[in-house]
Amino acid sequence: MTEIPEFWRTEVFHPLSVHFPVALLLVATLFKIVSLWSRNKVWPQAGSILLGLGIIGAWIAIYTGDQADGIVSRKLCDPTVLKDHENMAYITAWIFTAALVLDLALTYGILKFKRNILKLFLVLMMLTGSVYLGLVGHLGAELVYQQAAGVYTPSEDCLEYN
Repeated sequence: MTEIPEFWRTEVFHPLSVHFPVALLLVATLFKIVSLWSRNKVWPQAGSILLGLGIIGAWIAIYTGDQADGIVSRKLCDPTVLKDHENMAYITAWIFTAALVLDLALTYGILKFKRNILKLFLVLMMLTGSVYLGLVGHLGAELVYQQAAGVYTPSEDCLEYN
């Protein structure tokens, strides 16, 4: 009889850590878009805080994804999807990291020329990052739902649950 594996295994930490930064980065993007038209300072400040927290979470998600990669990749039918997922995750994290650097430079007055154009460029960077984030999520869902990446599959008769 097969035993049910422990829930807290390495490959489970990635899905547990990835959803929070996804939400933070998408809401940060929305806040920065609103801040283009609003005179209220809450929108850009909140967007900056969410962006910073989202970036920290994104790099944690990449770390946990790298940990899961070594376990999951051996069991996949098409490991190229995992490689695409990983590559696009790095691109996404770097786009948002660059956006955070630009945001900090604007916030602390390091870049003073054409601030409105730079703010628009910041939002465009974050929108681009959000598109990549959606693509990364799609590939991650493809790995889980089409290839059962990191998913425990019970036996046909489910005897391990008795």
